[in-house]
This record gives sequence, C-alpha cells and structure tokens, in this order.
Amino acid sequence: MTVEFYKYQGTGNDFVIIDNRRYNLSKNDTKTIKLLCDRRFGIGADGLIFLENSGIEGEDFKMVYFNSDGNESTMCGNGGRCLVSFAHYLNIFEKETLFSAIDGQHEASITNGVVSLKMQDVSNIETLENALYLNTGSPHYVTLTSDILNKNIKVDGAAIRYNDRFKKEGTNVNFVEPITANLYRVRTYERGVEDETLSCGTGVTAVAIAMHALSKTDKNSVDLIVQGGSLNVAFNTNNGTYTNVWLTGPAEQVFKGEVSW
Repeated sequence: MTVEFYKYQGTGNDFVIIDNRRYNLSKNDTKTIKLLCDRRFGIGADGLIFLENSGIEGEDFKMVYFNSDGNESTMCGNGGRCLVSFAHYLNIFEKETLFSAIDGQHEASITNGVVSLKMQDVSNIETLENALYLNTGSPHYVTLTSDILNKNIKVDGAAIRYNDRFKKEGTNVNFVEPITANLYRVRTYERGVEDETLSCGTGVTAVAIAMHALSKTDKNSVDLIVQGGSLNVAFNTNNGTYTNVWLTGPAEQVFKGEVSW
C-alpha cells in the first residue's frame, strides 16, 4: 500500500500526518505506525496523527494521535497545533476552526504560521513531594530544578515515569527552571516516546499552570523556552480552576512524500 504523508514540526516536536479521509487506515496497526515513526527504518517522528472526518456538526475535522510506540494516546498539544496547520494547508478552514480529539473539542486559530490552540480546563492539581501532578489532556508531573541544561532527562525522567506510582499508566515528566516571574525553561520526558522530546505542548501547559498554582508567578500569560524553541500559555483562573487555556506557538510543514508497506 502506498500512502501520501506530511511531516510537520512544532518547536521541534515532530509528527507524521496522514489525511486518513483518503485511506481509512486502521487505528490498530501498531506495528506499522511504530515503523513509520522509527527514525532509522521509517520516516521518523515523535508521533503520528490521522486527520479524519468528525461526524459532529460544527466540527471541521477529528484528530487521532499515536505515540511513536504505535499506540493511540492522549491529547498532544503540539500535535494538535501541527494538525491545525495541516488542515489550514488543505483549505479545510480559513482562520478559525473547531475540531475534536480524544479529550474533547478544541478551538484553534492560525495567523502567519503561528497556531493558538485552546486546551481543556484544569481543576485537579495534586501536590506530591517536590512536584505537582495534573492533567492537561495528558498526565504531567512537574518539578522544579536547577542547572537544567546539564540534566540527563532520559535517565531522570524514566526514574519517575517508571516508579511505583506511575509505571502502570505512565506519566510525562517536566523539569522546570525559572528564569523570570513569567519565563521558564522546560525539558520534558514523554511516555510513549520513552525519551526526551524537544518540546511538549501539554507539558508546557502543565508547567505554566503549575507555576501559577505554586505562586511562582501571578501572571496569566507565561512564556516557556523548550529545547526546540519558545511557546506561550495563557489562561484565566478562579478558585483553583484554570479556564480559557491557550497554547500558542509556531507549526510548520517540513516535507511531504509517499511511503509504501
């Protein structure tokens, strides 16, 4: 079978994207999805995304996201932003869109290659020893650190992801170093990739909310530096509930091609 694919990246978080309206590819073909994401034997990506018809009135499309291990996964913020850019490229919408993902509906807009994606509300933030744990569409462990550029994220992240609390379901692990009251450097270990990625959209969203919850910042707009660039997270808050959460940053097409299997 020969399939047309597109490669996108958002601050270094890269994805293979397929317009599955054309092919109706199986969501259970874990082996093939894993192969396509393989950086040595496949195309290479942190994850794979299908764009599909929504079937819900008012929605423009549906997002189906897979981690690089081949398994369908929870929401991916940068993947969502890249898929919005792809849908715009396909002329599915002009400036603003509404689509569905595994965690529900998302609004989004695009201006000059910069995509703003509305994330889910966050109200349950758990305090752990030296960390906060919250779900921003995917589960995230957020911990403050120093000398972040010299940390071994794969080793330190895996130690948390596979500890007794998280090893069954897994968690993403975010290490955060404050720069100013509303600027933070973030490095993230992602479950399903089982390594550090250059950026994680749901991760920086979790970090921005966590820093506000910890009173490290009183700002409602937080800038975050990741290994692949910079992102912004803005939100409203009331009595510990975070609403109107927007993740904003660049998303661009890298190349397109055909792959056969």
